[in-house]
Amino acid sequence: MKWPAFGYARARSLQDVWRLQSEHGDGARLIAGGQTLLATLAFRLSEPTVLIDITQVPELRGVSVEAGTLRIGALTRHAELGRDELIARHAPLLREAVPYIAHPAIRNRGTIGGSLAYADPAAELPACVVALGATLVLASAAGERRVRAEDFFTGLLETALRGGELITAVEVPIATAATRSTIAEVARRSGDYAMAGLAVHLSLGSNGQVAAPRLVYFGVGNGPVLAKAAGAALAGRRLGAESIAAVQAALAGDLDPPSDLHGPPEMKRHLARVLTGRALSRFLPATEVAA
Repeated sequence: MKWPAFGYARARSLQDVWRLQSEHGDGARLIAGGQTLLATLAFRLSEPTVLIDITQVPELRGVSVEAGTLRIGALTRHAELGRDELIARHAPLLREAVPYIAHPAIRNRGTIGGSLAYADPAAELPACVVALGATLVLASAAGERRVRAEDFFTGLLETALRGGELITAVEVPIATAATRSTIAEVARRSGDYAMAGLAVHLSLGSNGQVAAPRLVYFGVGNGPVLAKAAGAALAGRRLGAESIAAVQAALAGDLDPPSDLHGPPEMKRHLARVLTGRALSRFLPATEVAA
């Protein structure tokens, strides 16, 4: 299908964005990487009167460490997440997630801000930022506010963004020596959306005891699912076969996946249990895994 007719304007600053939004009202849509928006235009699921290009807004760029927090600008592209040294050092989960995201052409254009704003329930980055305990920085002409990632995703393709707001940055607590994180997923083909996936972030003591575990599942609900019962089953325990089995059992109270084109709910629950075992086993000593 062909795109609808629309205007185009390029913003050079956040003040430009607010001005253009004020001029064009509800008919204005923001575009950065465009990897989701362009598809909705082609299918006439979106018919804006004007696209506001925000790719040249400097306030949305850059990766830095400020006061013990890793700050990632919303325009940071997926491929940049995979090669930035600050992200590799302080939020390695994001770097590990990049190869799972679609295909190289999309990773070269898509942005972290766009992925989070679209909030696809099978996407990797929303689950990762919830697992990391990140905070999203949102801004509008009225000012700036911060929302915890776990509170940002409110439903199927729905977020806490208000009219006129955009994501300017993602703030992530920096990793410590005890930090462990990983991501695992099952997809029909490389680059496809996940049938089920899991992002894990926790602290592991020298005695193998787990603290502050955050297990976030994707592709099994209307958004990223923070498995609180599973986390409680693991917190304070030594990581091993017994505690992993307890986490898998606790998932029955955390996950209520809908049927979709991949299969029924029980298949999704099964995949979640399998991924839980795979992901947590990565943190075990090699001798224990072999046993």
